[in-house]
Amino acid sequence: MLAALAGLSTPLAAQETRGGLLTLGLAYTVGSGWQIQGFDVGYGRGLRSGPIAALSLGARLGEFIDQRAIIGGSQGFVFGATLAARTRALTIAEFGSDTAPSRVGVDVTVETTGYAGAHSPLGIGSPWGAVSVLPGLRVGGFGLVFGPTAFFGTATLVRAFLGVRFDVPLARRERHP
Repeated sequence: MLAALAGLSTPLAAQETRGGLLTLGLAYTVGSGWQIQGFDVGYGRGLRSGPIAALSLGARLGEFIDQRAIIGGSQGFVFGATLAARTRALTIAEFGSDTAPSRVGVDVTVETTGYAGAHSPLGIGSPWGAVSVLPGLRVGGFGLVFGPTAFFGTATLVRAFLGVRFDVPLARRERHP
């Protein structure tokens, strides 16, 4: 709750940080049957020019969950390494004070992820890869993304992906003469 509150009170300009970003989040595949749910942590860098606002490299640690099971639906673990690029946010609304407004914006994140899993029920083998195109809604450093993800292995599988992300700008040290 405190992280969400901090994200809502941070201006959207914080996501345009030119230095480093610590990215934390939750990742879910959505649909019937077996799902992947996991925790993301990563490091990103804000870019100064062009349509890309940030590039990040992260790790995803999660588990396979059977959404049909009431009790004991967990089977196996999954690890992924993710490379993501996020566009600059298009502001759709502002709220708060005139001197430091908070902005609501939309952006698009493109992710490529390499996965390795133990006891995968998905039937695509291990290891496998995924590509996701994720439109998102941002308020400060807090983001909600939702879109398709395609898994590529011994078979191809397309699922919906839901992610909750929080970007924390890292402090930069000033050079001293």
